[in-house]
Amino acid sequence: MSDEVLNQTPALAGFDLFSTDRALRDAVAREGAGWACPQLEEYGRRAGSAEAIEWGALANENPPVLRTHDRNGRRLDAVEFHPAWHNLMRLAVEHGIHNLPWAHPRPGAHAARAALAMMAAQNEAGHVCPISMTYSSVPVLRQEEQIAGEWLPRLQSAHYDPSFRPAPEKQGVLVGMGMTEKQGGSDVRANTTRAEPIGNREYRLEGHKWFCSAPMCDAFLVLAQAPAGLSCFLLPRWTPDGGPNAFHLERLKQKLGNRSNASAEVEFHGAWARLIGEEGRGVATIIEMVHHTRLDCIVASAALMRRALVEALHHARHRRAFGRALIDQPLMRNVLADLALEAEAATLLLMRLARAFDEGDRVFARLAVAVGKYWVAKRTPAHVAEALECLGGNGYVEEFILPRLYREAPLNSIWEGSGNVVALDILRTMAKEPEALDRVLAEIRLAGDRRIEEAVAGIRQDVSESGARRAAERLAVALQASLLVRFAPPAIAGAFCTSRLDGDWGRAFGTLPAGAGIDGVMGACG
Repeated sequence: MSDEVLNQTPALAGFDLFSTDRALRDAVAREGAGWACPQLEEYGRRAGSAEAIEWGALANENPPVLRTHDRNGRRLDAVEFHPAWHNLMRLAVEHGIHNLPWAHPRPGAHAARAALAMMAAQNEAGHVCPISMTYSSVPVLRQEEQIAGEWLPRLQSAHYDPSFRPAPEKQGVLVGMGMTEKQGGSDVRANTTRAEPIGNREYRLEGHKWFCSAPMCDAFLVLAQAPAGLSCFLLPRWTPDGGPNAFHLERLKQKLGNRSNASAEVEFHGAWARLIGEEGRGVATIIEMVHHTRLDCIVASAALMRRALVEALHHARHRRAFGRALIDQPLMRNVLADLALEAEAATLLLMRLARAFDEGDRVFARLAVAVGKYWVAKRTPAHVAEALECLGGNGYVEEFILPRLYREAPLNSIWEGSGNVVALDILRTMAKEPEALDRVLAEIRLAGDRRIEEAVAGIRQDVSESGARRAAERLAVALQASLLVRFAPPAIAGAFCTSRLDGDWGRAFGTLPAGAGIDGVMGACG
């Protein structure tokens, strides 16, 4: 019969994102966050539920809508979201993904929060954007005592309050960011937005932002040109007298991916803002936020890899071709094993970096986060594309999650510095802060593996501007290999080093050499 459904894979829903991920569970314990396992288990079940998966689909099928004016012509500058978006945000805020290390500081809090964020992004990545920026804003806000005293208690709330009203009247708040202008995103010193002082460290801003992330937030960290140079400001949506700030939404971006989340072009028409840090030191002030959001770029990229791998494995276990399941066919097993190696390497790296935040190891993290951000984000689009191919035509159909993952995959290579920007940042750090490179190389050498050490031999002498990407790749792969050798099952570590370091690999996924122990990898990948 033509309506008989044969050989189709059942929907993947109602699974626990935490208990089914061996690499993440092991890393949580190893990196000092074992105390958070009950919370992680509970969130893993919620985020992997059929209900939460449906929220993710609905939030992307019904993107935000801009309301610039009310029916009487008064400015609103509001963004409306589907109820599914609010459900996702509420779940994330209630579990402290926006504030856990700040609201409940203890050893392993950043690692626990990274694990939560990874699971959130596996289900739906768009809502993690305002969650991430709120988390990352705290180190900047702490630089201004009066601002910190007012805003940090609000940020430590576990209540999600999407209402559009002044922050003092709300149960919880979120913070966004605006740095990019029309003339470009990386060269922020060329920004044209002006900040005129009006006394008491208060200013009026005139100008624009080409990308304002999450414009529905309650306040934003922005850069503008003050009399002494580029400076950092906190710009709330409401002024102290209780009126709407002169923060005008011009339009929402129509993006390739990240469709559930709003990104806007905004204009400031005398918008009230408060200085954070010193005038002329805006980049140095806001870089604390960038440092934390770069960590989340790695978290989100690893999340996309993990979810893509899980979807590919699920399909291969249920789909049959030529008389047997796809997962039992040697070439498909090679592809899946290769995808599993990349996903596990990304997970171990992000969790090790989260521990560096817990330990306050700024020297190591300064370089290692940039290296990880560059490489893991770069690997994600190819990884998700290969996983999509495992599903064949179904992977290209919108009812399946893979198209959404694929559209999302390039974002983290752009956010907080595209590939060249981050590679040059790595180059500058290696030159100006040699102790940072010493710390990363010391971490790599902990594996005691000759192949890994040879991969970064002479790296100080080999680096030029045109070779900055190669240096970033060498450091990232060696760091991942070291972590896998020390902490992953031997089959995983051996296959990764054999393929990525020994040169017996075709670069495309699914080209693991015969001696890579594919069956062992498949047995350990979870």
